[in-house]
Amino acid sequence: MGGSGGARPLEEGADDLLVELWPYVYREAFPDWSRKFMEYSERAVVIREYAAHVVPGLLQTEPYARAVLSVGRTLGSEEQLAERVAVRMGRQERLRMPDRPELWVVLDEAVLKRPDQAVMREQLGRLLATGADRHVTVQVLPFDQGEHDVMGGSLTVLTMPDDSEIAYTEGAHYGQLIEDPDEVRGFSLAYGRLRAEALPPLMSLDMIRSVLEDNRHGSNLPSRTERRRLAQEQLQQSGGWQLRGGGRRIPGGRRPRP
Repeated sequence: MGGSGGARPLEEGADDLLVELWPYVYREAFPDWSRKFMEYSERAVVIREYAAHVVPGLLQTEPYARAVLSVGRTLGSEEQLAERVAVRMGRQERLRMPDRPELWVVLDEAVLKRPDQAVMREQLGRLLATGADRHVTVQVLPFDQGEHDVMGGSLTVLTMPDDSEIAYTEGAHYGQLIEDPDEVRGFSLAYGRLRAEALPPLMSLDMIRSVLEDNRHGSNLPSRTERRRLAQEQLQQSGGWQLRGGGRRIPGGRRPRP
């Protein structure tokens, strides 16, 4: 289904909660929408990401990427989907190059809380595998941490070869590239606070492992009604922008509770 005909159905094994949350992955249907940001990313020596709703593209498995990219309203064919998945997987090649960047990812706990589907179990396994890669660090920001500087959206801070920094913020339907040094400094500080508030890397991997085991045993999984309630709350939270301590505002709203 293409054009304005609505969201495409997900591939088999992908959870329909991604359809309910499609605005949060809307950009994924437009690989060229943030082309300048992607160009910066290809040259960055350090990439710091906070993800509120989906695993960042650089750490996605192919089935997970296919599920996310299937949500877009502009897909016209399976061939187009396959091409976008291939591009997504191709970007990950840089993490295996000699000049690979340092990647630091903070995941909101909501990213991990997906129902028992093979696609999510494989994705959690991929996140666990990052523990063996000294160039990749994953932390989890738990629900009980409460409100924080980056609410309802995502944030990426890139460090370039000349030590300059670029920031990118993203909400439900749009993204914004920030290049002004003073503004970027505020986002860099906000990201530093997120890292401090998140679980340490080893504890984060333990939490991911625990979620994976729960999924395998079918325990602690939200009901369909609870999932839809959570999706609706997250959709309502996508409006509004805030950054404590001044500076340009970044996505705001109240955090979902488990």
